[in-house]
Amino acid sequence: MTVDAHHHVWDLSIRDQDWIVGPRLRPLRRNFTVENLKPRAEAAGVARTVLVQTVTLPEETPELLALAAEHDLIAGVVGWTDLTRPDVADELARLRGLPGGRFLKGIRHQVQGEPDPGWLLRADVRRGLAAVADAGLAYDLVVLPHQLPACTEAAATLPELTFVLDHLGKPPIVSGELEPWASAVHALAGRPNTVCKLSGMVTEADLTAWMPADLRPYAEVALEAFGPDRLMYGSDWPVCTLAAPYEEVLTTARDLTSTLTEHERTAVFEGTAVRVYGLAQSSS
Repeated sequence: MTVDAHHHVWDLSIRDQDWIVGPRLRPLRRNFTVENLKPRAEAAGVARTVLVQTVTLPEETPELLALAAEHDLIAGVVGWTDLTRPDVADELARLRGLPGGRFLKGIRHQVQGEPDPGWLLRADVRRGLAAVADAGLAYDLVVLPHQLPACTEAAATLPELTFVLDHLGKPPIVSGELEPWASAVHALAGRPNTVCKLSGMVTEADLTAWMPADLRPYAEVALEAFGPDRLMYGSDWPVCTLAAPYEEVLTTARDLTSTLTEHERTAVFEGTAVRVYGLAQSSS
């Protein structure tokens, strides 16, 4: 059964999503719940998911953990905490002690919004990343291409931490350019403690006119760099709905990996996520 290693949910009556601004993102300005996702996931053969944070507020992660405890579909949570806080290790322990805390599998911060391209290399951030590693969690990287070199350096200095590159590092699919993104991805993949999510491509392409052929060169770079055993599928629902429905995103990912062996496809669509995030076996 397929694992969807990257999706979100939000309820605007509980909290605003202040990143949803402008006409391009307007369709996302409504509630998206686990109940909305579940029938789509089941119809697509997705048995387990990883729920990922969207806002840099401490209140969100406990809510996501509670959702995981309530819904069998969610097998793991990638939450947020302030890596620079002096007591980050204690905070991670507190989160793991909450209802649903056993589902905390990783931490993420919107590094893409940090003006300092070397944010990950700051001493206070590095101390926080070390605490994430000590807690046995992974660290998701949501970055832009120019921030990839700092990711590579961070991975080199923290070999005990698994870094998960979200959305292939947001390549410039609209322009069709590969460099310098491709070289930076290969450099990151040169660190054995890195993996990559085959996710987020449809929204980096032309939202209204993309085709699988537009995505293929970027998927091929990721496959060549990381290999199937270090690549995992993620839908990026509901953000993906700006460009394609849930089912089409999965179908496209399967098309982009159609030349792989059955064992390799199992790695991309299940095994890598289960291993990296330590997901429990499905109850179905």
